[in-house]
Amino acid sequence: MKLHPNEIRILRVLERKKSAEEIAEKTGLGIDAVMRGLSWLSTKNLVKVDERTEEIISLGKEGKIYAKNGLPERRILDQIKEIKDRVDVDAIKKRVGDRDANIGIGWLIKKRMIQIENGIVIVKNSGKTPDEKLLELLKKKEEISVNSIPGKLLPVLKLLKNRGDIIRSSRRREIWAIPTEKGLETSRKVKQREIEEEISQLSPEFILSGKWRDRKLREYDIEIYVRPEFPARRHPLQQAIDNIKEIFVGMGFKEIKGPLVESAFWNFDALFQPQDHPARDMHDTFYLKSPKRVKIEEFEKFSGKIKRTHEDGWTTGSTGWNYEWDENIAKKALMRTHTTAVTCRYLSKLKRDDLPAKVFCIGKAFRNESVDYKHLPEFYQVEGIVVDEDVNFKNLLGILDEFYRKMGFRVRFRPAYFPYTEMSVEPEVYLKDRGEWIELGGAGIFRPEVVKPLLGFDCPVLAWGLGLDRVVALRMGLDDIRELYLSDLNWLRKTGGING
Repeated sequence: MKLHPNEIRILRVLERKKSAEEIAEKTGLGIDAVMRGLSWLSTKNLVKVDERTEEIISLGKEGKIYAKNGLPERRILDQIKEIKDRVDVDAIKKRVGDRDANIGIGWLIKKRMIQIENGIVIVKNSGKTPDEKLLELLKKKEEISVNSIPGKLLPVLKLLKNRGDIIRSSRRREIWAIPTEKGLETSRKVKQREIEEEISQLSPEFILSGKWRDRKLREYDIEIYVRPEFPARRHPLQQAIDNIKEIFVGMGFKEIKGPLVESAFWNFDALFQPQDHPARDMHDTFYLKSPKRVKIEEFEKFSGKIKRTHEDGWTTGSTGWNYEWDENIAKKALMRTHTTAVTCRYLSKLKRDDLPAKVFCIGKAFRNESVDYKHLPEFYQVEGIVVDEDVNFKNLLGILDEFYRKMGFRVRFRPAYFPYTEMSVEPEVYLKDRGEWIELGGAGIFRPEVVKPLLGFDCPVLAWGLGLDRVVALRMGLDDIRELYLSDLNWLRKTGGING
C-alpha cells in the first residue's frame, strides 16, 4: 500500500486514540496537514476518524463579578446574617442597593430560600446552591466542556444562561483519530521505514532548476476516495429556458416580453374569446382586487375593431359571437393566463414593412388550477410566432419539427382544435424511456378574427406554444412537476439538469 510521508508520520505516533492537536504536536505537522493525512488514512481503512462538537462554557463579565463577590442572593443572605435582627426589605436595599436587592430577593423567593411576611424577610434555607457551585467550578477552570459538568449541576446551567452575561457559551469541534487493527499493524512496519520525501507538485521554477531529477515524484492514486465537491449550477428550469432561448435565436427569432399583470382585453378579447366564455370565470383566472381595472394603451385604436369582430365578425368573414361586447369587462385586471397576450401586443405594433417577423416569448402564466402531479397555479409557458404573407401550414410543421428536434425530441403531429387557430395541430414527442408518445403543446395558424383587428390586414401568423415545466419534468424522468420546485439542495446538487 502506497503511503504519503505525512501518513507515515501520523501512523508512527498513533498507537492509541489521539486528538488531531496531539498528533500535530508530536509529528510537527500543521493541523491542516494532519487533517488531510487522517482523511487519506480513513479511506484506506487504517484510521477511524471521530468528529465531535462540544459546548464550552466560561464566565461572562457579570459572571466574573458574581464568582468573586457572590450572587446577589448570597450577599443578601450574608447581610441578613450580619444584621441578626428582624430584617425588612428596605434595610436590605440600603445595604446592597436597589438593583441587587430586587434581583437577589426575586431569586431567593424563586429558590424557596426566603419568604416575606408583612415586609419582613424570613430565611428558610441558607445553604450553598448548585448555581454557586457551578460558578466556583468555572472560577477555578476558566472554561469547561458541558460534557464534563457533574450531572447534578447541569439543571442550573440553563438557569445561569438566562441571567444576563453570567455564562458564555461557544462550540468547539474536536477530531479524534483511532487506529484500526490494520492501522496498528501498518504502524509497526512504517516505524522501521525511512521517510522519503516526495514531490507532489511541480512548479515552473523547480522544473527549470533541474532539481526534480534528484527527487522522487509522488505517484497518483486514482482510486483514492475524494470528498465530492458540488459546484454552483443553474436550476434545471433555468437551464431549459437558456437552452430554448439559444434554439430560437439560432433559428432567427427575436425575444419579446410583456407584463405579468394583464388586461382581459389583451388576454382574452384580442384572441376572439367571447366575454361569457367559461375560461374567463374565476375558476380559471386570477382577477385582481386592486386595481380592478387597468388603463389600456391605444385602447380606442383597437377596441372598435375587436368589438365589431366579437359582435358580427366585422370584415373578417366571420359571423362573430352575436352578443353586445362590453369594454368594462375588457378592462378587468388579471394575472395573465398565457403568454399569448404578449404575442397580441406585439402583433398590434407590427406594420407591413416589418414583415417577415419571427419572435418568441418565455414567461410565467397563472391559472386557478388544482395542484396535482401535472398542474400548478403558476408555470412557465413558451411560444413562438412567424408573421409573413408567404408562409403556410407546411412551413409551420417544418419549423416545429426543427424546434423539437433541437430540443432533443423525435416529433410527430396529429390534427387538433384550438379556439383561436385554424388549422391546428398537436406536436407529440417520443419518450424512449417510457416507450410512448406524449402530447407537448399546441400549434396552428391564427384565425383572421385574431389577426386582422390587430395587424390591420389579412396575413398568415404561424403560432405554437408549450408548457415548459412539463417538458423539463419529462426530460428529467420526473412523474410529478411539483418536484421541480422542492427546496432540496441534495437533489439540485446531484441532478445533472436537463442535459445531464
